[in-house]
Amino acid sequence: MGEIRVHQGGCHCGAVRYEAAVDLDRVVTCNCSRCSKLGWIMTFTPAEQFKLRSGEDQMTEYRFNHKTIRHLFCRICGIESFALGVPPTGTGEMAAVNVRCLDDVDPTALQPKMFNGKGL
Repeated sequence: MGEIRVHQGGCHCGAVRYEAAVDLDRVVTCNCSRCSKLGWIMTFTPAEQFKLRSGEDQMTEYRFNHKTIRHLFCRICGIESFALGVPPTGTGEMAAVNVRCLDDVDPTALQPKMFNGKGL
């Protein structure tokens, strides 16, 4: 396990802004129908370690498949920089953070693990 640090992030136009305490040594890519099309690289953090700073009124929601994950994206620029939901383990609400949307992170420097979401 790596170091947990607070990072700032948000959507393309800047309407949605947040901060999240995440471990960038624990990032994943997923081959499900949605993630593979979006090119997400994600990490997860408990919802209490995620703080939406602005843009709640600018977001819209999309749910698919089991409809348990709230995919939230900016209605202005269309970027989904995070999602919220309860994992199958039922361990409490988590935030899935798209590390490509963190201000100070170079995604090419990360070594994501592959998650087989297509197999679910």
